[in-house]
Amino acid sequence: MTILFQEEWDQWHAAHEKRRADPHGFLAITGLHWLTDTPQRFDGAPGEWSTGPDGVTVALADGESLTHGETVLKGTHTFPPIPERGDVTVTFGDAKIEIAKRGGYDVVRPRHPSSPVLTAYTGTPAYPADEKWQVTGRFVAFDEPQPTTVGSVAEGIEHVYESPGRVEFDLGGSPRSLIAFNGYQPGTLSVLFTDETSGLTTYAANRSLLIDAPAADGTVTIDFNRATNLPCAYSEFATCPLPPAGNRLAVAVEAGEKKPA
Repeated sequence: MTILFQEEWDQWHAAHEKRRADPHGFLAITGLHWLTDTPQRFDGAPGEWSTGPDGVTVALADGESLTHGETVLKGTHTFPPIPERGDVTVTFGDAKIEIAKRGGYDVVRPRHPSSPVLTAYTGTPAYPADEKWQVTGRFVAFDEPQPTTVGSVAEGIEHVYESPGRVEFDLGGSPRSLIAFNGYQPGTLSVLFTDETSGLTTYAANRSLLIDAPAADGTVTIDFNRATNLPCAYSEFATCPLPPAGNRLAVAVEAGEKKPA
């Protein structure tokens, strides 16, 4: 392994850890509240919350307020319907309130910098970076993007993602393939997988891997050193997706992030 490879990984992981420990990141979530048409109050958030055909409504009592962008909200306010995997964030003192749609349901998740999970967080262990886990593969596009339904760590919830294709590669002396979803940046790919380390040294439910946009001939670089945990590895208030059927690698991928301490 070259010193440069390890240094680049160290810098990448330090930046990833910094984002994870953001004062209002997912480690700061203090509750996951499923909305109904009956107004409810929740710890860590002002107002009574409900949902309906017109969107999520919050009824704020006298003396209560929220800030949405530059606007101070008082009284009763309805947020327009939120698309699946979309969210709106409002501010309450030093906290933020996430209003989101997950698995077809509207939810509210307060995020407080004083969250016990966040304040106790000391970092995520990982395998030493090793160039043998960076492999060259090929992206094979489907004729048409395929809607793919996967389970969730939240009981009774399913997620539907559009899969543009799969990545094929050799690992551990055998050919492998993984169904890919679209990544956060246009053209990039996201893969959810488990392997023979899952539940032992790595988180049992899933790990996530981002892949840069394929070259014109479909070539991709798959760097398992950059496999990361999803929020559900840290918080009971997550709705993370499970990997698609078939995305379990029959090899121990001793690379990337391990189970949180």
